[in-house]
Amino acid sequence: MDRERVEGLVRELLVEFGEDPEREGLRRTPARVARSFEFLLRGYRTDVEAITKQALFGEATSNMIVVKDIEIYSLCEHHLLPFFGRCHVGYIGRKKVLGVSKIARIAESFARRLQIQERLTNQIARALMDAVDAEGVGVVIEARHLCMMMRGVEKQNSLMTTSSVLGSFHASVATRSEFMALIGKGRYD
Repeated sequence: MDRERVEGLVRELLVEFGEDPEREGLRRTPARVARSFEFLLRGYRTDVEAITKQALFGEATSNMIVVKDIEIYSLCEHHLLPFFGRCHVGYIGRKKVLGVSKIARIAESFARRLQIQERLTNQIARALMDAVDAEGVGVVIEARHLCMMMRGVEKQNSLMTTSSVLGSFHASVATRSEFMALIGKGRYD
């Protein structure tokens, strides 16, 4: 990202909004916004494969591994407004397990891009499936979208839930139900 160019574009936006970019409160806003976007969209500069390769461990297991309540923050690609919530991930490995913090890093890597929740859910599931050659993977994301809360229909209490189930989580109602029960979502069939 060319930070200087982004600062210029933000300055132009301020003028278009009817503001004076030289006003005391706005003088440093273009630089702040550029740094903010650099941080919020850092997922474009992460390599998910490199993240996972650092923490793959040989372990023959047929147990379900679940990580719940991973906070996610992203920007809706339609309005550039935040959506945020919790991501729940489960998988059954074959001969490998992944270090637990790397599961959160996978979610973070994809969340820190311009996104839609549906794609984000699928990307996390697919990356984990590929990383550990899992028997199955389940991902559920529950998020609040400011594009729906602050504008448009203005529904403050809405919560969007998406799921992606691959392999045995897709093929087996029992496996899917166990995952949903472990993340506190009850029976799922």
